[in-house]
Amino acid sequence: MSTTSPELPTEDYKPVSFSQTILTELMIPAYSNFGGKIHGGILLSLMDKVAYVCAAKHAGNYCVTASIDTVNFLAPVEVGELVSLMASINYVGNTSLVVGIRVISENVKTNQVKHTNTCYFTMVAKDDFNNPVKVPGLILENREQLRRFIEAKSRKEIRGNYRKELEAVNIPEKDEQCMQLLAGERCRISG
Repeated sequence: MSTTSPELPTEDYKPVSFSQTILTELMIPAYSNFGGKIHGGILLSLMDKVAYVCAAKHAGNYCVTASIDTVNFLAPVEVGELVSLMASINYVGNTSLVVGIRVISENVKTNQVKHTNTCYFTMVAKDDFNNPVKVPGLILENREQLRRFIEAKSRKEIRGNYRKELEAVNIPEKDEQCMQLLAGERCRISG
């Protein structure tokens, strides 16, 4: 009796390396905010682009952004720096894919490289009629990819639990109870 699983058809599974994508762009003055740093919205737009390319390549279909996990801006990006966004598929469901993105910026004069962002985009594959379509499974090629897959699965479970907990939050019926909940908070109720 064999304990190994049978070979899976390769057209139904793709390795992580198949769709890994790097997008590099020079940060120009038009991208800066009022503080002189690159606007966070510019970086989010670039993240969305690289997530789309990575997901669409794996899925073989058009993909849309369903959600974005926490985006923390770890370091500012300066005008004149090169920003590289490295994307790979971390997890696949039936019609969804989680794309992990690591963003770094490089000062081309000093060669200083800094990690500026890490985030996770959940994308959904769509067919020509805008219906969700099944995506290929994922072939994990190394231990790091295995770690990322398990972490993405855990984040998915945590998000589901968080949603349930948030839906269970009730606003008290009585004003006195509301006032107790707001004690020490920086807000006032008008009227």
